[in-house]
Order: sequence, then C-alpha cells, then structure tokens
Amino acid sequence: MLIQLVLIGAVAVMLVLFARRWHTAGVRAWKRLAFLAFCLLNAYAVLRPQDTTRAAHLLGVGRGTDLVLYLLVVGVTGLALNTYLRFRALEQRLTELARDQALRSAHRPEGAAYVPAGAPPAPHTCEGTAPGDHD
Repeated sequence: MLIQLVLIGAVAVMLVLFARRWHTAGVRAWKRLAFLAFCLLNAYAVLRPQDTTRAAHLLGVGRGTDLVLYLLVVGVTGLALNTYLRFRALEQRLTELARDQALRSAHRPEGAAYVPAGAPPAPHTCEGTAPGDHD
C-alpha cells in the first residue's frame, strides 16, 4: 500500500534527523530510547495494523485506530507538560540571572560599598552620635 510506504518513510526521516543531532540535542538517554521505541512501534503498527486492533481489543477499545489516538493524546499531553515545566524552569533561571546581573551593574552612589546579593544589611548609626549613644 502507498500509505504504508509514506508512513514508513516519515518514520525513517524522523530517525535520521534525530540520529544526526543525537549528541547536540542534549537529550537524556531515557528520552532517546523512548523516541527510538516510539519510532519502532509506529513502524510496526503501520506494517501490522491487525496487531494494533488485537491489542485494542485486549485493552477494551473497539478499534486499533482508536487505541492509537488515545495513546497519542496521552503522549502529546505529556509532551506539553514536559515542555511547560522546562520553559518555566528556564524562565525562573533567566529571571535570577537578570536580577543578579542588574545588581552587579547597578550604579552605586559615591562612597557606597558593593554589597553582594543576600548579604546582611550593615548596621545603621545616627549621624553625630556614637554607636549606642541614642535611645
């Protein structure tokens, strides 16, 4: 069937693109293995759709295509959650870096000493009195 060739070709292209950027992608090993398993499972489902239907029946789903759709929904939801959490962590890290850089490059008045972020404040004294002389 033509559709099988197109789908297997798409899986092959995904594998080649992923393999070419294997080391530069910064992807953890378990995610690499999961992607490889995903591609192999896709190819198997394309070549043997009757097995997908059998698996669907074992799980209480009417058709194999419905099972694939349900699994796809779960996978895309997991991917969206993972992406959101990674962007959120990057956003927090960027905010901390920007705050730190702003504090380092802030204009300090004449005679003011640099105080690193998180350092306790210097004790204040009243002008014209010795420390401890005021009420």
